[in-house]
Amino acid sequence: GEGRCEDAVRLIRKDNPFPTACALICEHPCEARCRRNIIDDSINIRGIKRYIVDNAPSNQVPVPECAPSTGKNIAIIGGGPSGLTAAYFLQLMGHHCTVFEEKQHLGGMLRYGIPNYRFPRERLQEDIDAILATGVEVKMNQNIGTEEMKEIHKFYDATYVAIGAHTDKKLGLEGEDSKNVISAVDMLREIGDGKYPDYTGKRVVVVGGGNVAMDAARCAKRLGAEVYIIYRRGMEELPARKEEVEHAEEEGVIFKTLNNPVQINGDEQDCVKSMTCVEMELGEPDASGRRRPVEKKGSEFELDVDAVIMSLGTTPNPLIKSTTKGLEVNKKGGIIVNEDGLTSRQGVYAGGDAVTGAATVILAMGAGKLGAKSIDEYLSNK
Repeated sequence: GEGRCEDAVRLIRKDNPFPTACALICEHPCEARCRRNIIDDSINIRGIKRYIVDNAPSNQVPVPECAPSTGKNIAIIGGGPSGLTAAYFLQLMGHHCTVFEEKQHLGGMLRYGIPNYRFPRERLQEDIDAILATGVEVKMNQNIGTEEMKEIHKFYDATYVAIGAHTDKKLGLEGEDSKNVISAVDMLREIGDGKYPDYTGKRVVVVGGGNVAMDAARCAKRLGAEVYIIYRRGMEELPARKEEVEHAEEEGVIFKTLNNPVQINGDEQDCVKSMTCVEMELGEPDASGRRRPVEKKGSEFELDVDAVIMSLGTTPNPLIKSTTKGLEVNKKGGIIVNEDGLTSRQGVYAGGDAVTGAATVILAMGAGKLGAKSIDEYLSNK
């Protein structure tokens, strides 16, 4: 009944500030490890959560009571799932959190990276409203540079950096900077802002085979395009979840696997007109354990296209190292942290995609929860 669903949301909220997000778009690895699999199939954990939040919207259930104020102030840099999770638990512990977000809306990749048909924005807002109900302060449209970080480190007792990974990777192809070539993240971000490209009657190619590539392809299909996915390995090696691939196929997306782009060709106005590709075949396994794609000699062909969407992954913003003196990053640009989420600078913690690179919402949330615990211990010891 509705009353029991409300009780369930109240219970979930003690451990999870994003019950609606987890109910709708979590990759549910818990089901793969469910012991019921020994007998037949796992318990439909995500489905149960979906039933609960559908029958008791999370923003209608009171959040847990916050502890008495400690008088401590924490700056959260980034209003995505990791930053908001850290802010939520720190507020419950009695600390005051201020979230600095560069965009007009909170949510990070939950808002700007996941299409509305998979995760309606009003459902995301349910979780965000409940998080803000704990007293989290928010400052939007904040572009945090070196001087701003100096002020933050000066006036706040601790900092949690959760800027995500929004910088696109590139293949380095000739013509990659042509008009009508866009990254999947930028496309999904624009759609998240309500800016819909007109692909009616156009042929659109998505380069990549991950979940973001599937999202971009399905969005382009909904916007009227004939959509192709080009991936250099085979269907079995696609990194996207099986159900995402199946949904894309059902919606008419055409998969051209074992193909790889080598050049993007533009017309006199520098608009994309075609893509030069080569056929591939799988050789010996590489360092990742997957069979390495090898180019077939003499297999070059040209594919007529009107737009290209590049979905090659993302990395953390390289500017973060320069904004905070003494902050160490790895060769991929990820912030280096220890087992407690502490960076190389005292009082500065980090988590989520800014540390791991593009990953899942539950890993980002887990990092936020760990960061909150570590910051609480740091302030208590201090």
